[in-house]
Parts: sequence; structure tokens; C-alpha cells
Amino acid sequence: MNATATALLLISFFGMIILGFHISYSMMASAAATILYLGLSPTQIINTMVDSVDGFTFLAIPFFILSGDIMAHGGISDRLILLADALVGWMRGGLAMVNIVASIFFGGISGSATADTASLGAILIPMMHKQGYDKEFATAVTMTSSVQGMLIPPSHNMIIYAMAAGGISISALFMAGIVPGVLLGAALMVFSYYLSVKRNYPKGTPFSFGNLFRALKKSIWGLGTVLIVVVGVVKGVFTATESAAIACVYALVISMVVYRELDGKELLKVVKSSIKTLSTVLILISASGPFGFCITYLKIPEMVVNGLLGLTDSRFLLLLLINAILLVLGTILGMASIIIIVTPILIPVLLNIGMSPIQFGAILILNCGIGLITPPVGGVLFIGSGISGVPIERLFKNTLPLLAVMVIVLLLITYVPAITLALPGVLGLI
Repeated sequence: MNATATALLLISFFGMIILGFHISYSMMASAAATILYLGLSPTQIINTMVDSVDGFTFLAIPFFILSGDIMAHGGISDRLILLADALVGWMRGGLAMVNIVASIFFGGISGSATADTASLGAILIPMMHKQGYDKEFATAVTMTSSVQGMLIPPSHNMIIYAMAAGGISISALFMAGIVPGVLLGAALMVFSYYLSVKRNYPKGTPFSFGNLFRALKKSIWGLGTVLIVVVGVVKGVFTATESAAIACVYALVISMVVYRELDGKELLKVVKSSIKTLSTVLILISASGPFGFCITYLKIPEMVVNGLLGLTDSRFLLLLLINAILLVLGTILGMASIIIIVTPILIPVLLNIGMSPIQFGAILILNCGIGLITPPVGGVLFIGSGISGVPIERLFKNTLPLLAVMVIVLLLITYVPAITLALPGVLGLI
């Protein structure tokens, strides 16, 4: 009976995905059919949906989404670009470096690759093209560097992963993402410098401590959001949920009072946009409740563990296989969907081979980030194409070298645990 139920769950789920149903409805419908087939109470469907979003930690997600949207529309983007320009704009290919460094700063505020690409890309892609950069390269740099925002705290995707993994430490996850995020940025900068020298892209204005000081003075209020989240959570001043609420209020004050670039009318648009994003996330997480219940009830994680371990006893090959699976899923499913579906299935496999769930969090997020830049589902790829006007096919082809750099960083994070675990370990979070 369990074998038939498992087949019913998986075939109906993937069948609805292929037919074009939204993944939330696919999960709910396939889980409901399976629960009814097993003869379990229909109330199990509602109970698990409610339980999925009934938690104090979940409140951090809407607050982080709203604070990120406020900062994205409150004048912070221009100031971060000025600061990045003062730091690295003097180098060969300076605007490419500015793009990457600005994404590090902006990612620490929004936690969203799509917000990063839409906000910074609208400014930097035309600016880079005007100064002699290929539009394809300018867009590719913007898209790939935006993934840093999902690794560097605050990241609402990290919170979704923490919940899917059974409530692991959000503070540890936040700290575990910092070094991989910076490493990704550094790797992209090295490769961008190589291309800039090869293609003779222009340098920016010479470095000046005066310009750096003025840029820092203008942007320091915006960067304060990162300090609130990181320092507050790590030091135990408040929880991740409390830090998200405080960051939201802080972002509102800075955007409307200090920078004065967000009025009531614009704020209403921001709130509507945040509600739309949150609704999608909320429905998805709710739908994962009954689907996750079926996965656990049918002992699918145990089947996956036995199946993967039966393929090879090499830890190296097993991790390579898991990354390959995640990269393929990233081309057909959305980020939150992958996190919710694969986390409870793969965590037992990784625990069996001695990998920390904290390390896997960074691996999973980066895999999903790469998926955002790959067709046919890649949301960031479509945003980049829309801003630049470069067709999807040509843009993706020109993004492949930078995607290769991202895969190299992914492998480093996979096989060198210290990259993710050293910082939270030093801070006593693990």
C-alpha cells in the first residue's frame, strides 16, 4: 500500500507540474489525494497546513521582506553604489567591481537576488553600457553577484530552510552565510578583472580617501540595518524575528525621515508589493505541510538515504551527486519550493555522512541561487533580460563563464566545511 501511495504522491505532483499547475496547488492536491487514499482523516490536511505557518520564527519572513522592499525603494541603492565606487571603482573594469561590491552591501539589506537585480541593475547596467561595457557582460555581472544577497544575512530563504530543517539555529545560519557570500563576490571580482583587462574595459576615477569618507557618510544609515540584524542576533540582544521587526521600523524611519525618498504614496506601493511576495511564500509553506507529512509518513527520506548510499560509499561522489540533483531542480523549480521539498529528504542523508545542516544550508542556498539564473524558470535571468533588453538565449550564453565561477565556489563550500562553519564556531553558535 505504501508503494502505491508513494507512486500516487510523486506521479500526481510531477504530473501537475508538467501540466503547468502552480507548485503550491500541485503539492496540496497530490498530498490530499495520497492522504485520502491511505484512509487517513481529511482534517490532517488542514492541521498540517496550519502547523506549517504557526510559529514565532515565521514572523521574521514578512518583516524581512518588507524591510528589504522599503530599503530598495528608499534611496539606499544610489548611496550604496557611491560607496562601492569609492572603494573599488578605480580598478580596471571598475564599474563591474562596483556592481559586485554594491551587491554585497545591498544583499545585506534586502536578502533578495531579485530585488538586488531589479534595483541595482536598473542603475548600473545602462551606466556600464554607456561607458563601453558589453551589455551582456554588464547584465551577467549584475545577475550573478545578486546571489550574494541570499547568503549574506538577513536572508528570509535561510529562515525558510531553518524551518524546513526542523528548527536549526537561525543565528548560526546567518553567520555561516557571510564567508561564502564574500567568497563568491571575491571570485566574481577576480574573473571580472581578468575579462576587463582582456577586453580593455575602462578604469574609474582614482582612489581618494576623501571620496570614500563622503560616500560612507551618505550610506552609513542604510548599512545600519545590517548591524541591527547581525550584531543584535549574534549577541543575543533579540531573536531573529525581533531583529526583523526592528529592521523594518528602522528602514522605514531612514527612508522617510533621513533620506526622505519614500513618501506615503510610494510606501503604499511597497507594502502592496511585499504582501504579494509574502502571499506567494505563505501559500507555498502552507502547502508544504501536508506534502511533508506524506513524505515522512511514507518514509521517503529513508528510501532516499538507502538509495543514495547504495549508489556509492564515496562521500566525495555522494556530495557531487547531491549538488548535481539540486542544480537540475533549480532549472525547473522555484527557490522556496526546492528548499521546502528537498530539505527534509536530504538532511538524513547528510547527517549519515557527517555533514552539518548548517553547512548544507549554505550549499542549498547557493545551488538555488544558481538556479535563479538558469532557464527555463530562472527569475533573475528574466529580470536581467527585461532590464537590459538582451534576449534570454544570448544573455544566458554570455553568463555561462560567470556561472562556472559560481559552481567552483559551490564546490569549495561543499568540500571545505571551515568556509561555512568557522565563523559561527568562533562565535559559539555551533
